[in-house]
Formats: sequence, structure tokens, C-alpha cells
Amino acid sequence: MAWMVTGGAGYIGAHVVRAMLAGGQSVVVYDDLSTGNAEKVPAGVPLVIGSVLDRQRLDAAIRDHDVSGVVHVAAKKQVGESVERPLHYYRENVTGLETLLESMVAGGVDRLVFSSSAAVYGMPDVDLVTEDTPCLPMSPYGETKLVGEWLIHAAARAHGLRCASLRYFNVAGAASPELADAGVFNLIPMVFERLAADEGPRIFGDDYGTPDGTCIRDYIHVEDIASAHLAAVRRLDEAESGTDLTLNIGRGEGSSVKEMVDRILKVTGRGDLTPEVTARRPGDPARVVAGADRIRTELGWSATYGVDEMIDSAWQGWLHHHP
Repeated sequence: MAWMVTGGAGYIGAHVVRAMLAGGQSVVVYDDLSTGNAEKVPAGVPLVIGSVLDRQRLDAAIRDHDVSGVVHVAAKKQVGESVERPLHYYRENVTGLETLLESMVAGGVDRLVFSSSAAVYGMPDVDLVTEDTPCLPMSPYGETKLVGEWLIHAAARAHGLRCASLRYFNVAGAASPELADAGVFNLIPMVFERLAADEGPRIFGDDYGTPDGTCIRDYIHVEDIASAHLAAVRRLDEAESGTDLTLNIGRGEGSSVKEMVDRILKVTGRGDLTPEVTARRPGDPARVVAGADRIRTELGWSATYGVDEMIDSAWQGWLHHHP
């Protein structure tokens, strides 16, 4: 019996695979390698190359590897791209999940851990974003994650699936340099890219209603993300038929953009560079911080890594990918 990790050759998926192996789980990776890297799959772990839109390939993987549960990480995840290519995002993220669920039901697989996102909330005007905060996504990406949760809720009711949807907040860091995220889509790698060009980091707006005027976010280490998936897997292994959980993964602590930039400059030894304040980006909420009480109650899980550890490990990863 094995757990299949879709997207297990990607940044987050590769960390999930390692956490599950360390936790004694048997794992098979399913990935189309469109953004993943086969070299990130540990030796001895089977890799099935295929799309989540390929029902026959999914059926064969579930059958051939005696799959009993799925951790579904595979997805398209760039907010800006989703605005430009909504049909592509709905096909990959929603139709792909629908196809996966059909294959699971047909194969008798009744456990699913789903990688969702805090993007389902949109711009909540609250101090702490809890799982009960209204969901008003502002991008096709966020919409596909919310629709995915609805689809899972319906499948859990109809087919007795045991499911957990995990809403990530701002993921950062790496377990080791080779596993670091090579993309430049989030604050920390965006600052690194500016430093590499010998330019001061950009801060988009310093006139928000926060203590230092810059946006506040909840940053979470990717190793904490991975350990939360392992906790969810263990919970579902013991859960009753029809169990359907929705949980935030965050630290419950906010850091402002200015605080993060100052820490990055210190860690990288580039205190000689001065941040450049530019106009606000449209749609950026002033504060988005996770309420993390429910995941502690349901899974006995809480984050263990701090911001400095995220920045330091991300920097080592950046140096590895950009020598």
C-alpha cells in the first residue's frame, strides 16, 4: 500500500515526499515534469510520468503501485498567469482534480490530501484569517482552488472519501539547497534577484495602515508545509469514512515587507543597498495572517521554523541555482 504524491518532483511536492518517507510512509511520485525535476525524486521512489488529465495513466499508476491514498500537490499556481490563461488553469487545476477523483473512486482509493491555498480568501479585512473567513478569491488561480475544495466536499459526501484540504499561506525556504524553489515569483526570491543585479529591493507601497506602512504576511517554511501533509496523512489513515477537513497552514504570526527586506539584507550581507519604495500593486491587502488554531486541534501540528531560517535556507538555495 502506498501514497501517491502528484507533483512530487516539484518544489513543495519534493519536500512532502521526503517528509513522508522520513515518517515511514511508502510513496510513489506522479508528475508530468512540466515544472518538476526528476532529479528531486529520491532514489528508490517510483516515478510515474503523466498528466492528471490522463485517466488511463492515473488508473494504471493506482493499480500498479497499490495506491491507498493521494496527496495532490500538482497544479498550476501563478496568479498573474492565471489571469492571462484562465481556461488553462481551470483545465489543469479543476478538470485535472476531477479526473484524479474519478480514478480514485474507480480504484477504491478513499484518502486525499489536497494542496489548496490562502488565495481562496482574496482580500479579507480581518486580523486573523480563519477557515471560517468568507472566501472571495481575486484570481482564476484562487477560484480553481476553491472550486477544487467544493468538488472534494461533494465527492467525500457521495463516495465516503476521507479528505483534508490544506490552505497554504506564504511558502518559503528549503530543506536543502538543491530542493529550493528556482522560480522568482515570491517576495524572498524577488529580493534575491534584485540583489544579484546590485539593485535595492523594491517595496510596493509604504502607506498601508500597518505599523511600518508596508504589507504584513504570514510566512511558512516549506518543511513545515511538508510536515503538515504528513500529519494529515496520518489523520486520514485513522479517520472515519466521509471525514472532510479544511485547514490553514500558517504560523499565526505576521511579518511586514519592510521587516522581511531588512532581514534579507542582513542575511545576505548587502546592507549597503537601500530599498526602493514604489507604488502599491493593485489588489494587495494590507494584512493576511493565518489563524492556525484548527490545525493544532485537528492534527496536533504547529509550525517549528522561524523567518530567519526561511531566509537563510532560501539564500543557500538561490546560490545553488544561481552560482
